Amino acid sequence: MEMMLTVQDLTKRYHDFKALDHFSMNVEKGAIYGFVGRNGAGKTTLIRTICGLQAPSQGTYTLLGRKHNDPKIAKSRRKMGAVIETPSLYRELNARENLEVQLRMLGLAESAEIDRLLALVGLSEAGRKKVKDFSLGMRQRLAMAVALAGDPDFLVLDEPVNGLDPQGIIEVRELILKLNQKHQVTVMISSHNLDELARLATVYGFIDHGRMVKEIAADELEKTCRKCVELSVGSPEAAVETLESTGADYRVTAADTVEVYGEIGLSDLLLKLAKNGCAVLSMKARDESLESYYLSLVGGRDHE
Repeated sequence: MEMMLTVQDLTKRYHDFKALDHFSMNVEKGAIYGFVGRNGAGKTTLIRTICGLQAPSQGTYTLLGRKHNDPKIAKSRRKMGAVIETPSLYRELNARENLEVQLRMLGLAESAEIDRLLALVGLSEAGRKKVKDFSLGMRQRLAMAVALAGDPDFLVLDEPVNGLDPQGIIEVRELILKLNQKHQVTVMISSHNLDELARLATVYGFIDHGRMVKEIAADELEKTCRKCVELSVGSPEAAVETLESTGADYRVTAADTVEVYGEIGLSDLLLKLAKNGCAVLSMKARDESLESYYLSLVGGRDHE
């Protein structure tokens, strides 16, 4: 299999703090790679490192066939586009002018490519509108158009739907799918919106405290995710006491809600809850969510 990105034992230190700690990952060509981790886990540090904005303290990575210390790594980066944190756009310029600036920096011809990029991200009718008058979703799509200048094979997106309204989220999702499925662009997405990421990703990488916890394909994850029963209870304290006494695998997900995993004797559990003074207000069976799966991997630990 061909890899767009391979990271091996990468460490990034800031004085005594390790933002990345012997981190390894593999992004296969054609994938939509969901990069999952909480604030401070190391996601943005990894993205900034592979974009060449900072050097690793230790370890190596290979981008589109070239190692990071290869004198020709810039050629690989020309085939990579990225939107990192807040989109960098000229607010007083319009969409066309923003793209003109980017294309000039890349030494590329302008007019036909600008029209193609605006059409690709659904901004053909807004090309002469100033960016300061754009909605957040429009700015995000323009930032992606800027990242796509030069026709990259690999696109890296850091929180692409952060702050967007439902319509904006749908627009960005459809654009990512179109880029991947119709234009064969490999995409790596770092996101806190796990429900949205689950609609896109073909493979996941879970990072915690600067280390890769697990890489797993979406179809394998679907098989792995455990079945659970979600209980809304009148007394969470009594529910926890009962579940602890039975040795059940459970997680408290809200003030009055617990999820119980695995094969359970439901009738027996309900009887024990009732005897312990815990009323069950509602109950539903469902599969484990991506968020629950991630928390089960990292043990619900808080970041230091």
